[in-house]
Amino acid sequence: MIRSMTGFGSAPLESGGWNGSLELRSVNSRHLKLNFRLPAGAEGWDQALRETIGERVRRGHVDVTLRLSPGQEAVGSIEIDEVRLSAFLGAFRRMREAHGLAGEPDLEMVSRLDGVLVERTPDLVAAIDGGQLRSAARAATDELIEMRSREGERLAAELEERLDALSAHLEQIEILAPRRLESERERLHKSVAELVAGIGMDDDRLAREIAVLADRWDIREELVRARAHVAAFRDLLRLPDEEPVGKRLGFLSQELLREVNTIGSKGNDARIAHHVVEAKNELETMREQIENVE
Repeated sequence: MIRSMTGFGSAPLESGGWNGSLELRSVNSRHLKLNFRLPAGAEGWDQALRETIGERVRRGHVDVTLRLSPGQEAVGSIEIDEVRLSAFLGAFRRMREAHGLAGEPDLEMVSRLDGVLVERTPDLVAAIDGGQLRSAARAATDELIEMRSREGERLAAELEERLDALSAHLEQIEILAPRRLESERERLHKSVAELVAGIGMDDDRLAREIAVLADRWDIREELVRARAHVAAFRDLLRLPDEEPVGKRLGFLSQELLREVNTIGSKGNDARIAHHVVEAKNELETMREQIENVE
């Protein structure tokens, strides 16, 4: 079964006292493109994430977002910058002595001084374990693929309906084609006979010339190829979802359109032209849906 390229997956991450989540959001793209949104200091993890996600996701634009916040265990300590505090106290003392100011600095005043109290936060890169990060990436990827598979089932059902409609139009064209070809033969025979009446062309040569012209309007080969493409399309829809088939489905839809266009140009019949137009409409809808198939 095919997979869509649209999906979402997430997984919690707890490591070294840090809590957070890894999120994957994907949309359609011709190739696999990973866009990372990582916390400052975590840029070095993108390669590990790229390898883990790329093992199972083959196509699509995927936004990889890692959110982290320190848990209770990772809260840093508050330290006093003794050098800075001594400098402030010395400045206060000199101000008091030089200008005869009264009062002493108290705890409330000192705690407000810029840079005196310094928070020491644990190093983010050192805190996160690579194995736990990969496990979170695999879990998020599993959830992403599950959603893409569900969407793929819906797409496959819609494409099957379009194939049924397309096949119905091809069947009608196949019914109309012999009648149209026979009427064209009769029309040609009459027209050519009138043109060569005064030339004296024998009946055998006349029949051969008409047969050559009629063969140019024969669409049986195009119908056979179109049916083969439809069958191949259905086979691809039913392959295991681990195998990406979007590009092959796109190629088959182009080949189907080529055959339908040829049928339209050779058909030379209003009823066939109607079915050709409807078949092309079905193929255009299929093309739009195929763009989201992995």
